[in-house]
Amino acid sequence: MTPDFLFQAVIYLLAAVIAVPIAKRLGLGSVLGYLLAGGMIGPSVLGLVGKVEDVQHFAEFGVVMMLFVVGLELRPSLLWRLRGPILGTGSAQVLGTAAVVTGAALLLGQAWPVAVTMGLILTMSSTAIVIQSLAERGVLNTRGGQACFSVLLFQDIAVIPILAFLPWLANTHGGAGGASLEHGHESALAHLPQWAQTLCTIGAVVAVVIVAHYFLRYVFRYVAASKLREMFTIVALLVVAGVAWLMHLVGLSAALGTFIAGVVLAESEYRHQLEADVEPFKGLLLGLFFIAVGAGLNLGLVVDQPGTIALLVLGLIGAKFLVLLSLGGIFKLGWGASFLFACALAQGGEFCFVLLGTAGQLGLLGVEVSAPLSAAVAISMGLTPVLLIVNDRWIQPRFSKLSPKREPDLMESNEDPVILAGFGRFGHIIGRLLKTNGFGVTVLDNDPDQVEMLGRFGLKSFYGDASRADLLAAAGAEKAKLFVCAVDDEAKSLEIVDLVRREFPHLRILARATSRNHAYELINRGIMDFRRDMLGSSLDLSVDILRALGFRAHRAVRAVELFRCYEEESVRELAKHYGGDQATYISVAKQHMENLESVFRQDLRRQHLDDGDAWDSAGPPKAEDGE
Repeated sequence: MTPDFLFQAVIYLLAAVIAVPIAKRLGLGSVLGYLLAGGMIGPSVLGLVGKVEDVQHFAEFGVVMMLFVVGLELRPSLLWRLRGPILGTGSAQVLGTAAVVTGAALLLGQAWPVAVTMGLILTMSSTAIVIQSLAERGVLNTRGGQACFSVLLFQDIAVIPILAFLPWLANTHGGAGGASLEHGHESALAHLPQWAQTLCTIGAVVAVVIVAHYFLRYVFRYVAASKLREMFTIVALLVVAGVAWLMHLVGLSAALGTFIAGVVLAESEYRHQLEADVEPFKGLLLGLFFIAVGAGLNLGLVVDQPGTIALLVLGLIGAKFLVLLSLGGIFKLGWGASFLFACALAQGGEFCFVLLGTAGQLGLLGVEVSAPLSAAVAISMGLTPVLLIVNDRWIQPRFSKLSPKREPDLMESNEDPVILAGFGRFGHIIGRLLKTNGFGVTVLDNDPDQVEMLGRFGLKSFYGDASRADLLAAAGAEKAKLFVCAVDDEAKSLEIVDLVRREFPHLRILARATSRNHAYELINRGIMDFRRDMLGSSLDLSVDILRALGFRAHRAVRAVELFRCYEEESVRELAKHYGGDQATYISVAKQHMENLESVFRQDLRRQHLDDGDAWDSAGPPKAEDGE
């Protein structure tokens, strides 16, 4: 291990540590962070690293691992359940985008194999950036978000046939073709006749499927019985490396083989363990791969040819945007969901770099083509957060104004003693309990699907926004006795509470607190009748935990009740300091923790003495056998 190697390793790792967290904070995603890190240390900027190819060859094993993990996640049951959206929307996006890009490349004078290659590569979008961005916005489960997920899933699957198709295109174009593999290594079957090569290739794939399905289960069971965690990790890496080597031997893509092995193992009981063991290595090597890609990007080309790169970026985003928007209309997603769909997937993706590298090795794309495309893909990925911000701020509000809004339900004169706002996982328990005990409840919820579902079960509820005084009046707030706020949105909950206190001061308010800070806000508004979301269930479970640790049943219940009382008292006391001086708040909180520990020590000692047990300061005595 030479000093030069260690210096290169330090540079790569340091660049990742600095750039990736910054990119994540800026909402750009980890993939773009790795690319930016590579670009900064590469020859085009700081020149801190030398031959990028050496690292990239090693880091490409991360791509192989990524395909193995993707295969593990693609359970046949999941694929079957989502077969409609995946095959419909996903295939339409891939084929539509590939056709548009291929047509544009042909018009620019590219040979048809090169044009088809460019079309297949640029149809990919960034799974990492899109899923993270949609999840942060809370729209992953919306109609547009589900359409994005289906397309990304199809793209991940489509990488495999594209990798298998590229050697044929290379043969047609006169490139390296199927007899060559990554980095110029010749297939071990090159000396055989074509029919023998085909039989050996098919046999290798069948062997991977049979071994993964029938044999590896017993291997994993044997290794798991040894109870050595590192052995399971070794076997997981052995599976990935072994399958990659076999595919390399017969002239197929290593990623193709590991993907097939992953899919076959997806229904195995060891799937989660395999995924957990491979994930750290995949993350590290994939990060190195993207850094190497970033270092290999010709940023000087962007400076020298800004017009060309800008046209490529705008052309890529514009073509994909129009295709996606058209598909939104064809599949009747609605205008709002269609624009989210188009803005989210209009960029290039991480698989573009993988496919560009493979196409370059096969002789399909020269550096004069792949270098500008790599730069355009990286820039388009960086523009994804900007597109989503534009969609959030200007596009979605416009279409929400144009789309017809459902009017609140008409409510006849209600004289129920209780008004319940919010009928989700918290409020529905309250509503059912009151109904079974004969109390009338007027339920308000602003989720039309929830209201419709409750109606099917015979539970009467009304669609409406409880933060509107006129709707509360229509719900009978003038004659009701209690108002229960079970809304899960903290800001909306406080808005409703303020409105009820102002407009209907006679109502006694009882509220759900979704966090400790939410409880502080309620206390400071004079709302003392509240319950925190998870406190009751977590304390109930704590009773079982204490009993499992040796506490007698009555002692466990007493300890938990004592904690409950002290916790509620602590929340009310700390609410006085919430929002003020942070140092004072922390000091008071620490004092409460010390007081609680002192109270528990004294109470436990008294309990043990009352029960006739010897007190051991090292801990409570264990429960007798059979108790």
